[in-house]
Amino acid sequence: MATIKPFLLVLLFSIFSRISSSKTHHPLDPLTREELSLVQLIVKKSYPPRSSPVFHYVALDEPEKHDVLSWLAKPEPEPLPRRAQAILRVHKQTHELVVDLKARKVVSKHVHRGPGFPSLTLEEQTAANDLPLTYGPFLRSAAKRGIDVSQVVCSVFTVGWFAEEKQFIGKRVVKIQCFSKKDTVSVYLLPVEGLTIVVDLDEMRIVEYKDREVAPMPRAEGTEYRLSKLPLPHGPRINGARLVQENAPGFTIDGNVVRWMNWEFHVSFDARPGLVISMARIYDPDQKAFRSVMYRGHISELFVPYQDPTEDYYYKTFFDSGEFGFGVSAVSLVPNGDCPSHAVYMDAFYAGPDGTPVHVPNVFCIFERHAGEVMWRHTELAIPHVTVRPEVSLVVRMIVTVGNYDHVIDWEFKPSGSIKTQVGLTGILEVKAANYTHADQAAASEEAHGTYLAEHTIGLYHDHFLTYYLDIDVDGATNSFVKKNLVPRRNTNTGHHRTPRKSYWTVLGVGPTELVIENPNKKTKPGNPHGYRLIPGPVIHPLLAPDDGPQIRGSFTNYNIWVTPYNKTERYAGGKYVDQSQGEDGLAVWTRRNRKIENEDIVMWHVIGFHHVPCQEDFPMMPTLSGGFELRPTNFFERSAVLKAVPPPPMKADGCGVVEP
Repeated sequence: MATIKPFLLVLLFSIFSRISSSKTHHPLDPLTREELSLVQLIVKKSYPPRSSPVFHYVALDEPEKHDVLSWLAKPEPEPLPRRAQAILRVHKQTHELVVDLKARKVVSKHVHRGPGFPSLTLEEQTAANDLPLTYGPFLRSAAKRGIDVSQVVCSVFTVGWFAEEKQFIGKRVVKIQCFSKKDTVSVYLLPVEGLTIVVDLDEMRIVEYKDREVAPMPRAEGTEYRLSKLPLPHGPRINGARLVQENAPGFTIDGNVVRWMNWEFHVSFDARPGLVISMARIYDPDQKAFRSVMYRGHISELFVPYQDPTEDYYYKTFFDSGEFGFGVSAVSLVPNGDCPSHAVYMDAFYAGPDGTPVHVPNVFCIFERHAGEVMWRHTELAIPHVTVRPEVSLVVRMIVTVGNYDHVIDWEFKPSGSIKTQVGLTGILEVKAANYTHADQAAASEEAHGTYLAEHTIGLYHDHFLTYYLDIDVDGATNSFVKKNLVPRRNTNTGHHRTPRKSYWTVLGVGPTELVIENPNKKTKPGNPHGYRLIPGPVIHPLLAPDDGPQIRGSFTNYNIWVTPYNKTERYAGGKYVDQSQGEDGLAVWTRRNRKIENEDIVMWHVIGFHHVPCQEDFPMMPTLSGGFELRPTNFFERSAVLKAVPPPPMKADGCGVVEP
């Protein structure tokens, strides 16, 4: 690692100090390239020479929520202080620092001594992946299997936590699995089985190696997915479509603040959750003011436990955000592929392992979605008359690639006041090699733990649990969570109304069906409390035993809905330090405190997901599987928010007629 000489350090420190004070920020803006460089210099200056701190996480240390809301309410607010939080590894210890950018000094330093470690850096993963390729025992294992080491790539996998494995406690270790890339680009589909390789990341060396057995290799044939390499004929052919917007784009971006139609919100980047939506407000023409809907929203964690308990795979129970970082794993978006031609892009920066800013171009795209949907319509048969409004929405997108899976993450805003989220899962399946040549053999075996997809290839069963952090502020921070049960009733035909109808349903008291965040202090003219309703995503429940190590760590998946009082430090469902955590921190632990959540500043956590049983259509690449949820206004407005929505002017394409709205 390169070192900075003392006189250069002082010079750069002076330069970046002047830069950091020259720009006015929105209080939730992510750290800029210049601020990250300043943090790097301040932190290195606070340690003795040759300490070589490794930066695992650097982000804005956000101001207190009440200070941000006060800032927003002022017509010409003064800038709020800018501080950064940093998590480092120094001499095999985890250090937590807070840096005051204006004072240009470290104002807080703490050593974390509990279980768990910070997320892995990309650079240490690369270094660990290279170790087997020059390791004598591995070279002999490869030769025994007839594998050319020059055709091998390796990948890091976190080890999870199991109380029985005392040898790993307190040690920052990972396991390495290697794959053949001979005659394929789908390296995850050709695993080298029967090996255990354990690497100590702090010492960067192999500390355990076992060669247990030789398994047959899957065949490369049928694993190619690049169109240029696939045999003819190709198809089906995708017809192109070009969206023409006369005044594109239909939104503005001021720094990190996006304004579109009746919406205004802040977009930010964080190395851990990646895309963060903050301070979402919608304009109410009746009140002639913006009204708050959501203070902060992002994916808190993605828990992916694989269901193979055998030696090669039992530990594969990943926490993709906490162990690898959604922001660090975000990829640059491909125009006209990942996003439509009219999208606008935003870049991001995060701190590399030596603190140097890493640039991620095109990490977000923002675009108007004209999908041919209907916003609302009605045909009045008696007159007759038809009124219709086409649906248009605004999408903010990020794509995260962690290992074999790609995750397409969308936040979608609608003029009606709804906020929709969607996650699309695609990429390559996790497979294992097995001595099967037909599906009947795999079905008859208790050792398959997956679907037979191709010769010697099993697609492993697994789950995807996505937990969202949703700090909903309906017309202010003081809210309540209300559950209303839809109860079936038998029509007794008593009283004045006698009809043939035999049953109906009604809303009674408290129950698990209608889920609403309400502001009990604000009501519509008819007297209904202002609210936002959750229309849940795909419901999934954990099937692991509650005393199993992965489920202890992933106990935040025990319920699909959690509600906690707002706490700035409680943002990650799996806890602050997820790698090798033991379930001692996180959402399930915080909830045991039984704190007050009625008429308080509250946060809702929503767990969605899929039990994934692979099928042959998922091989060799997986068509996108999507799921999401909607936050929908419920008695928030006095009437429909899109009653007066003005449709776009009619356009006539060649050979097409014009349909009037």
